[in-house]
Amino acid sequence: METIPSFQTILFTLFSSLIFIIYIRNKWISYYSNKNINLPPSPNRLPIIGHLHKLGSNPHRSLEALSRQHGPVMLLHLGSIPTLVASSSEAAEQIMKTHDISFASRPYSAILDILLYGFKDLAFAPNGEYWRQLRSIVASQLLSSAQVKSFKNVRQEEIGLMIGMFEKSCGSVVDVTPLFDSLAENIVCRVSIGRTCDGLVLTKILRKYLTMFTRLSVGSYIPWLSWVDRVSGLMGQAEEVTKKLDEFLEDVIKEHVNKKSTGDSDGNDEAKDFIDILLNVQKDKTTGFSFGTNTIKALITDIFGGGIDNTSTNLEWMLSELIRNPRVMKKLQKEITEVAQGRSIITEEDLDKMQYLKAVIKESMRLHPPLPLLLPRIATQDVKIMGYDVPSGTQVLVNAWKIGRDSRLWEEPKEFKPERFLTNSINYKGHHFEWIPFGAGRRSCPGVLFSVAIFELAIANIVYKFDMALPNGVNHEDLDMSEKFGITVHRKFPLLVTATPRF
Repeated sequence: METIPSFQTILFTLFSSLIFIIYIRNKWISYYSNKNINLPPSPNRLPIIGHLHKLGSNPHRSLEALSRQHGPVMLLHLGSIPTLVASSSEAAEQIMKTHDISFASRPYSAILDILLYGFKDLAFAPNGEYWRQLRSIVASQLLSSAQVKSFKNVRQEEIGLMIGMFEKSCGSVVDVTPLFDSLAENIVCRVSIGRTCDGLVLTKILRKYLTMFTRLSVGSYIPWLSWVDRVSGLMGQAEEVTKKLDEFLEDVIKEHVNKKSTGDSDGNDEAKDFIDILLNVQKDKTTGFSFGTNTIKALITDIFGGGIDNTSTNLEWMLSELIRNPRVMKKLQKEITEVAQGRSIITEEDLDKMQYLKAVIKESMRLHPPLPLLLPRIATQDVKIMGYDVPSGTQVLVNAWKIGRDSRLWEEPKEFKPERFLTNSINYKGHHFEWIPFGAGRRSCPGVLFSVAIFELAIANIVYKFDMALPNGVNHEDLDMSEKFGITVHRKFPLLVTATPRF
């Protein structure tokens, strides 16, 4: 008697057949379309997921290991997305300088489309006239050298409050993460929307919003499975948190508009926050560029996303390296103490005299770039990189973390030696491709001056005011420097310290 197959058996057979057909189809297309193309070397891949399984929990480290096997330029398939991974300064230079225009756009993501008002922000907007006009506004109006300097009182006040928290904790163990988080949030919120985050609903919304950037979106890698993001609730969560943030920003913008209409302003240009500035630019018809309220909101979310997590994370790694390297700490304290000449605080006017401080900050970002793979780019036309063909539509990742630890470029690359930056001309302008923590080219981070101003002033005052040690007699050499991948690469474990006043 013939047995009738069960529904589960039929379903399994159909599903298996579908996978097999897709696999054969992809192989067939890959063979014939790439027959005359010199593609970069690529590891063996699995059906459907491609090389996703090779990324691991710390993709920058996994990609560094793969580059040792396959070279400084390799082609991965993250799901169905072809992705070029560049792991040398030469490849980075060709991508971000030689062929910068060809790689000046960003890949599409349905989740980011929701979070960023249809890509009306600066960081992820596709290359084009809208992005160029927006970049000009941000560079000249929001993050110019003069504008960054205008917020020095904000930085000084908030760093003073943080120093006060360290002073109150003397004799007890301090977790520096919440202190740095609060510092970054308050500075960024004050310059962006004119108020701190403390006690506001914004703090809770913002932290949930930022975590959405770290969530795995199946549709971003396997577009034909994008329905999974809706079924799993990911899309709904993105829409919900964006709606809450949007409502908050809408109220803040209305407050600013009403303040202007009633003349409730002190008339001090230096006191204007980013929303004030953007509202003024919006009204200026001489620019030839018009934009709506959603553009203002999207730019503010960029500032939140790029400024808060980046600032806090960098400060944590900088202090970690100083504690772990007492020789460097003592040398830095000596420089700062000599410049301070007995004053109670370090001011921004003092910073230009502190060359070793600047070297310490650069060295920390060499070892711990906040975005180790930078932000992804996409090829908008066929290009050759390092002699290999890169077809249009290929996503591009630059492993800045690996480049910063390249033994061909750096002597003793794993050692924390700020002195190396005292004898070279490397700066933040993105012209030196062996050191690119802020990227380079058209899509480099426009907030470099803003971030560095906070780094220098915060670290200078902490090191000047306190001797830092690990609690419970733990030796500095035993400080765990493990990483946790997220929007930026954080410390895996909290940095717990004891702070003893130096004076």
